Amino acid sequence: MTDNDICIGLPAQIDAACRVLVLGSMPGSASLQQAQYYAHPRNRFWPLMAHVCGVDALAPYPQRLRALLEAGIGLWDVIGRCERRGSLDAAIVRGSEVPNPLADVLAGLPRLALVACNGATAHQAYQRHVAPVLTCAVPVLALPSTSPANAAFSLDRLRQAWQPVADALAATR
Repeated sequence: MTDNDICIGLPAQIDAACRVLVLGSMPGSASLQQAQYYAHPRNRFWPLMAHVCGVDALAPYPQRLRALLEAGIGLWDVIGRCERRGSLDAAIVRGSEVPNPLADVLAGLPRLALVACNGATAHQAYQRHVAPVLTCAVPVLALPSTSPANAAFSLDRLRQAWQPVADALAATR
């Protein structure tokens, strides 16, 4: 018996017009409970997307998802299943990670210009699980996490760090 919970991620929010794919590690407990990406009220993802592509951060969740896709941004996570106690990436049990089939997904996105990893854990998991099996070349950025656990980054500092996402969208219109 383990003290860890089995976490199963959320479905991909991606379409064929996706130009930027934002990848998290594994959704936190609030997101999994609400079945919504970045559902924790202090997560800065949605306010950041308001800056990056004009998404209304206060709109109902389905409208935010639709607006992201219309802007060319898809969402998913590197890890599809893992063991973890609580919400912190640091609590993910190494070796319990089952990655999502990202290599196949990326190969099927002809307009994809950038993969943006939301946080160091997402980037490390991407490098460990996805990069070795990729059959296509897509630039990958490790960006600071929008999680409230990343208190070192203010929203303004996140906006600066995430500017390459806005730039990639502008360059691929």
